[in-house]
Amino acid sequence: MIARLRGSIVGCGDGYVILEAGGVGYQVFMPGPLSRQVAEEKGEVILHTHLVVREDGIALYGFLAPAELEMFRMLISVTRVGPALACSILSQMTVSELAAAVIGGDEKALTRLTGVGKKNAGRLILELRDTMRKRADLLAGSSHAVSDDPVRRDAESALLALGFSSRETRDAVGRAMTGMAEPAVQDVVRAALRIMRER
Repeated sequence: MIARLRGSIVGCGDGYVILEAGGVGYQVFMPGPLSRQVAEEKGEVILHTHLVVREDGIALYGFLAPAELEMFRMLISVTRVGPALACSILSQMTVSELAAAVIGGDEKALTRLTGVGKKNAGRLILELRDTMRKRADLLAGSSHAVSDDPVRRDAESALLALGFSSRETRDAVGRAMTGMAEPAVQDVVRAALRIMRER
């Protein structure tokens, strides 16, 4: 398994980059926005990677952050979601937006994604919702760390699943929800992320 690569970008194309490491050029497939971002980097870059081996070939998928790689792995664990569709989904939604949509059961937001119909959206929610919540509980150290308010709970779960600490998550979500009349999970997550970035 190739889990991590460090090297220089020597080429790029639609949805992939060529990263040279140790004299070898690796073609690494990435979500569109990430591949464009990486292609503009000067000097060395580090990619967190997942190797997919199939009868018809081998493909390497890369991401800038461990959370992006983790979300990719969760997506390809879903029935009828392969690496290409997972990359397409992550090209259209950030990890935090996707986590909020899945945990919040927002089928409408998921069906707006190219390549994701109603059935696939339902599968994403059904197969990943509990996994993301359980991961959030583990990161928090206890299932009691997440609020009983459904919107607050789902927003906190989405952020915890991305690796934020229990304390900063509760604080940011609380501040984000202040003044919101009928907040949606995705709105709370976006606002909480902005608050944490300002610190």
